[in-house]
Amino acid sequence: MKLAYKAFDKAGNPAPGSIEARDVAEAKDLLRRQGLYVLNIRAGAEESPAKIRGSCSVFGEGRKLKNVAMFTRQLFVLISTGTPLVEALGALERQTRDPQWRRIVVSVRSKVEDGASLSTAMSHHPDHFNAISRGLVAAGESGGNLDVMLDRLSVLARKQVHVRSAVIGAMVYPCLLIVVALAVLTTLLVFVLPRFTMLFKTLDTPLPPTTQMLVILSNLLRGYWWAGIPGIAIAVAAIVAWMKTDSGHRAFSTAALCTPRLGGLSRNFATAQIARLLGILLQGRIPLLDALQLTRESTGNHHYSALLQRASDAVTRGETLASAFSSTDLVNPSVCEAMRSGDKSGQLGPLLNTIADFLDEENEVTLRSLTSILEPMILIVLGVLVGFVALSLFLPLFDLTAATRGG
Repeated sequence: MKLAYKAFDKAGNPAPGSIEARDVAEAKDLLRRQGLYVLNIRAGAEESPAKIRGSCSVFGEGRKLKNVAMFTRQLFVLISTGTPLVEALGALERQTRDPQWRRIVVSVRSKVEDGASLSTAMSHHPDHFNAISRGLVAAGESGGNLDVMLDRLSVLARKQVHVRSAVIGAMVYPCLLIVVALAVLTTLLVFVLPRFTMLFKTLDTPLPPTTQMLVILSNLLRGYWWAGIPGIAIAVAAIVAWMKTDSGHRAFSTAALCTPRLGGLSRNFATAQIARLLGILLQGRIPLLDALQLTRESTGNHHYSALLQRASDAVTRGETLASAFSSTDLVNPSVCEAMRSGDKSGQLGPLLNTIADFLDEENEVTLRSLTSILEPMILIVLGVLVGFVALSLFLPLFDLTAATRGG
């Protein structure tokens, strides 16, 4: 098939073009023999920024990530024990219970039976097997160590599952508290306040400003609830559509990094993800420029994607990876120093994996600390709001009682 590529020659000059090859791995090998350093290679048109941003995690979201983690782990065990690839895929196909995932395994197995490589078969399902997974598998097939690459791929997927589970688990209780708070306030405004409003009209007592504000809000909720639900849905859809644009994605990325408390955590999570991806790819004998490009395609933050592009350009000019990363405040200086040491010792891949493990542990501790602070804050805010509503409801009664006693 015909593949378009972006590359640099030995002098650092851009050398884009196209090449005929059976798959991406063969095309990269042919281009390296021509003395070209490949930045990006694909079939068809160049990937848009929106498509690059769509892969925020390594293998996808939720169930897809768990399926790929289990698939690569089981396939590694079968291949390492000498089971032929087609038989191993057939065994995974028989034991898969998820119908959608089973169809994907069947498709991969049938293409391998027809003579395609595993990486080529996986490329037909990019939503589940992204460029990083296909690149590692292709490197394992060309180097004769497919089982080793599958093991590294399974480790990478399980780490992603663990990080995702930690984040979701930490946010479940605060989100539940917020839902309960909104439900309590809505109940007070929609069902309780109207009864007090009828009482206020009967007594013909003047209402304080806070009570008047709540009455107006209650009337709006009860009278226009049919417009509120579609309005919220439209607003959410508009925000999602805006975030898919370049300006929206850039603004969201900036907000994620500049928010107090959460900004530092976002930086650490992004740095840990980049370090782990680069470490796994470099240990898998993927060339540094290719590893940077693959990592960039799997990075969801606009600023880190731009950083990886600048790092790729710097490495093409002969600079070290550490010097490219140290030119920004997106990466902790201690991480840059560790990368510089890895460059000098020739152990950059293992060192990056160690850095990623350390950052993930630190992130989990920080995340638990933030959620432990957030939970009582939500309860306090809920108490204040409920107290404000209750006080606004009873203030007219207090005024009426005081006026009666005075009379």
